[in-house]
Amino acid sequence: MQKILNYINGEFTEPASAQYIDNFNPAEGKIYSLVADSDERDVEKAAQAAKAAFSEWSALPVERRSSILQKIADLIDRDLDKLARAESIDNGKPLQQARNLDIPRASSNIRFFATAAIHFASEAHITGTEAVNYTLRSPAGVAGCISPWNLPLYLFTWKIAPALAAGCTVVAKPSELTPMTAFLFSELCIEAGLPKGVLNVIHGLGPKAGQAIVEHPDITAISFTGGTVTGKKIAATAAPMFKKLSLELGGKNPNIIFADCDLEQALNTSILSSFSNQGEICLCGSRMFVERSLYDQFVSEFVSRTKALVIGDPLDESTRIGALVSEGHMKKILSYIELAKQEGGKILTGGNRVMGSGRCADGYFVEPTVIVGLDDKCRTNQEEIFGPVVTITPFETEEEVLGYANSTAYGLSATIWTENLKRAHRVSAQVKSGIIWVNCWLFRDLRTPFGGMKQSGVGREGGWDALKFFTEAKNVCVKL
Repeated sequence: MQKILNYINGEFTEPASAQYIDNFNPAEGKIYSLVADSDERDVEKAAQAAKAAFSEWSALPVERRSSILQKIADLIDRDLDKLARAESIDNGKPLQQARNLDIPRASSNIRFFATAAIHFASEAHITGTEAVNYTLRSPAGVAGCISPWNLPLYLFTWKIAPALAAGCTVVAKPSELTPMTAFLFSELCIEAGLPKGVLNVIHGLGPKAGQAIVEHPDITAISFTGGTVTGKKIAATAAPMFKKLSLELGGKNPNIIFADCDLEQALNTSILSSFSNQGEICLCGSRMFVERSLYDQFVSEFVSRTKALVIGDPLDESTRIGALVSEGHMKKILSYIELAKQEGGKILTGGNRVMGSGRCADGYFVEPTVIVGLDDKCRTNQEEIFGPVVTITPFETEEEVLGYANSTAYGLSATIWTENLKRAHRVSAQVKSGIIWVNCWLFRDLRTPFGGMKQSGVGREGGWDALKFFTEAKNVCVKL
């Protein structure tokens, strides 16, 4: 059985513990590989390798760093089919999604930051006739990048690309649930000629390997994407150490649909924003609010289209809903569906585990689920479920729906459907979310800031925000 090893100082190494974690194929419910069960000894080795490599990598001309990163992106493009298949098997997501979204976006992440770093500009201020102030930015040092399981290579590269482009060296930890593409990515780094120690990939559990990264004194910046509870633990460790901290956390995102919307477009996109990647995207619109006059028509058509979604083998090209990432996560989703029933919700479609056939007979499949009749303050509407479960609630006025939208502890993203331009601007300004999509969803320009408000995170990723995070600013004042 394949062993997924750590990548430290340019080489694949066994974990210091010599222990491994079972890695399951979610569609089959079976172990298919073993993941290094790393601890603080492996993190120490990786941190020392990164520290040793920092002086040379940070001093390398930015054009040279860019060239190496672009080579890695070329290799991702070359291995698109291999990486997409690996992602689908490891995560349970449909192969067509991995091929069309996840892997191309991983390549785009690297290309964007590789080229952006070349064009990074500083600031200068003329202070009357007395002085010139200008800002220098230098790499922050060794960065710790911890990425989640839902979009494995997509979000792994979203973190490491700006860090490497800015001149940092990196100790990264992908999720132990979906380690395969980070392992394959390490092979591409070797092939592309990335210098030893510049990127180090530690596999293992969050409380052991992840916590050791956060605690390590030589790792000066932490970038984490994951759940809010884990983010709080990371902040509690990193803040007293005065580390730079970027946290992209959970969401309970509103999808607001006004009666004057383009109904066909709203329906088609809302199916995607509800159930793409089995709802395992932090940006999914899990709370749908529909203006009363459109409510019955929208719900009827939305349920009909949900029922038509094909659930099954992720490697089948016709599949639109694959397997959930793990048995534990599947049980969590089913428990929330039961909670919704207890809270008075009515299941219009879905709500059950799907028993597959053939190789998928024991896979972790759950029907896409639509629930109505719930109070906006109930747990089902307040807590992040992170699965193929949406609620639909009617509203009468803008004021009412803004209250619903802003009622949770989260503030990551929101979607607004209306053909009224003034309303679009007015509502966007009042929704407390870091990302607002009007008449679209998951439309990304990598130059824009990405992140949430409230318990959805701290800081912003993307564009110049990411490059600034991985650098330290220094003002130089020259008296004339």
